[in-house]
Amino acid sequence: MAYDQYPPISPYSTGMAGRCPRCGEGKMFKGFITIADKCDHCGLDYRFADAGDGPAIFVMLIAGFIIVGAALWLEVSYEPPMWVYFVIFLPLTLIVCLGMLRPLKGVLVALQYANKAEQGRLEG
Repeated sequence: MAYDQYPPISPYSTGMAGRCPRCGEGKMFKGFITIADKCDHCGLDYRFADAGDGPAIFVMLIAGFIIVGAALWLEVSYEPPMWVYFVIFLPLTLIVCLGMLRPLKGVLVALQYANKAEQGRLEG
């Protein structure tokens, strides 16, 4: 089926849910952050999908802002011993980073599909 035969779907909702950007039904991931070969519902080939380092960069910036801001607030307000930082912020960092990585990768792949983004090619 061609691109035009499917109604437009929000790349944000399908990406966050890890669903196919074309039909919205099939799964985009076969592992935690491994993109599947194709959609199991409509057969969309996911070889176009190359999010690169984009999701990791966004996660580092957003999570870094949240975690470092919270650590600074804790230090200024309470001045706890060092072990408190390890107990609180090590698990919090893992939860925030891993929790945001898959949805952001899904959104970036869905946006690639919605905008028909491809690698640049030289005219020859």
